Amino acid sequence: MSDTPTETQLNDALKIWDYHQMGHQPRACDVAIGLGSHDLGVADYAAELYHKGLFQQLVFSGATSPTTRARFPRGEAVHYREHAVSLGVPDEAILVEPEATNTGQNISLSRALLADAGIVPETVLLISKPYMERRAYATTRLVWPEVEPVCTSEPLKFEAYIDSIGDARLVLDMLVGDLQRVIEYPKHGFAIEQDVPEPVRDAYQRLIDAGYTSRLMS
Repeated sequence: MSDTPTETQLNDALKIWDYHQMGHQPRACDVAIGLGSHDLGVADYAAELYHKGLFQQLVFSGATSPTTRARFPRGEAVHYREHAVSLGVPDEAILVEPEATNTGQNISLSRALLADAGIVPETVLLISKPYMERRAYATTRLVWPEVEPVCTSEPLKFEAYIDSIGDARLVLDMLVGDLQRVIEYPKHGFAIEQDVPEPVRDAYQRLIDAGYTSRLMS
């Protein structure tokens, strides 16, 4: 299969991209959590929102995964912290949670780290890659129901995001994989259920049939 998606496949991916984003308006919250991934734009945007005064305390959470080990060998959260500090975020404003390997751990371990620091927030700004917003929301509502999650991500158009990553196939694989997790995780007690509109499910199935399956769970 070609590594270059067809126009039809890109249109299907755009439907999934739009679904993954929650449409929340970024606003001031008690704390922020930057969710680790292959996308350093999470740290860029976290720094931008810190400088806008939306939060005073930031947690970066994430170990490594098969898609991040080469880029972030010392762990996603560690590299995110270093990047945010280079962008002017004070080191003392950042807590590092370096163990999480999935979204549930991102949230539960960040919650524990904040509690150890004497911080019990009522609102949490979840900063993620754009197509992880819905999964982050659904996970947080289950794992940490006491807080109000506000989801946000770097405000990039779909085409611009593909350009920023430099690998269209990877982005489509990730979109499909994240949607599978939104659908399947509630069955395993990992997240609350989310309604998935039929056009989004149809687009998802077409991309699976076209071979965009490298990030699917077995």
